[in-house]
Amino acid sequence: MTMKTFLISCDVHLKKISLALCVFLPFFQLRGRAIADLSILFIAISFLLYCTFEKHYRCLLHGWFPCALGLWGVIVVSSILNGSTHAVLEAIALLRYFVFVKALEEWLLDSAQKQHLLGLSVTLAGVWIICQCWEQYLLGVNLWGYPRWQDGALTGPFFQPRAGPPLAIIMFPGLMIYPMRMVQKKELARKLAGLALMSFLLLTMVMIGQRMPALLVFFGFFLCAMLVKTTRVTVLLATLSGVVALGLLPFISPPSYNKLILRFFEQLGHFSQSPYGQLYMRALNMVHAHPLLGLGYNGFRIHCGETAYLYGIPQFTSMIAGQDIGAGCTIHPHNTYLEIATTAGLSGLFLFVWMVLLWLKKLLQAALAGRDLMQAMLFITACMLFWPLASTSSLFTERTAGWVFLMVGWGLARARLAGSARAPQTGA
Repeated sequence: MTMKTFLISCDVHLKKISLALCVFLPFFQLRGRAIADLSILFIAISFLLYCTFEKHYRCLLHGWFPCALGLWGVIVVSSILNGSTHAVLEAIALLRYFVFVKALEEWLLDSAQKQHLLGLSVTLAGVWIICQCWEQYLLGVNLWGYPRWQDGALTGPFFQPRAGPPLAIIMFPGLMIYPMRMVQKKELARKLAGLALMSFLLLTMVMIGQRMPALLVFFGFFLCAMLVKTTRVTVLLATLSGVVALGLLPFISPPSYNKLILRFFEQLGHFSQSPYGQLYMRALNMVHAHPLLGLGYNGFRIHCGETAYLYGIPQFTSMIAGQDIGAGCTIHPHNTYLEIATTAGLSGLFLFVWMVLLWLKKLLQAALAGRDLMQAMLFITACMLFWPLASTSSLFTERTAGWVFLMVGWGLARARLAGSARAPQTGA
């Protein structure tokens, strides 16, 4: 066996294993996050080996990837200047997520059949979350015997209230894609069935009782109506049914009503004194003190308890006066853009925003040019993921990063595939 034949054989086997890991990744995200993280790492390393074997380096030098490398470099430098050895190693390891996205785009999801397998896996993961949420609502406990959380949120297949964020991410490419296709048919029965399914999905998000995922899904429905004209009336009717469900919450799920409605308006009315307001002001004070490079990986968590960051921006002084210093401290600032700013400063934030804009531009162009319904669903998901006015989990924890970068990579791979062969015309 020649060296070239050996390298080709290695590439083929690595690609098969990587595809299997990618297809099962949604299930690992739900149960087995350590396996999910190792899967992402394996795919990233396999792609770099492919680039080495095939001398395929050009894809790493154009498009969004240089922005990702720049952001990663800023995080590493900032961690060296401000953090511990552990923080530096964690910062270096962040590169796997960006390489993972590039691997999906350029190498792994290079056919419609492979993307269909991933789509089916995402759908099954979404169905599993929904089934567990309704089991918990109707029977009082989920499959493992866990009741709904103390604040009223349905936890689905989890112990803690974590069903909302992954279901919101799965919602459009994994679940909404089916009723969207149904309402595009001419038969009235199919249209009504599609409307019923859309309404059920939105009702489920409302019943879960997590504010930000529910708001983002409503936002996604709005984008869906704007982007896909042929389904606009049906999507608006489904949205109206979701609003009706909100009005009925005091009767059908009082705990969800207390958290989703009452606490939401209570926090908005006193936002600066709420935990979220305190977190955001603390993060902004950190950025004010370290505007160029931030505080490195995990910098917010490590330094938020220091009195140096309690005050900083004069306009916040009256809002913070008398507050416990611990009120603005937790493991992350609960906003993706503030997390990047505290981690990598304004320079890193600029690179991150530029990278996200390049992603969104490519996804939107593909959705409009190819009239591909799935591409539109992935674009809507990306808009939800990177909506700046949202309370979020930490971007660089595997629970969040696995979903975010999987969806981005899938969307970019589909856009790339559509560039060479137009996807089916579906009226987007």
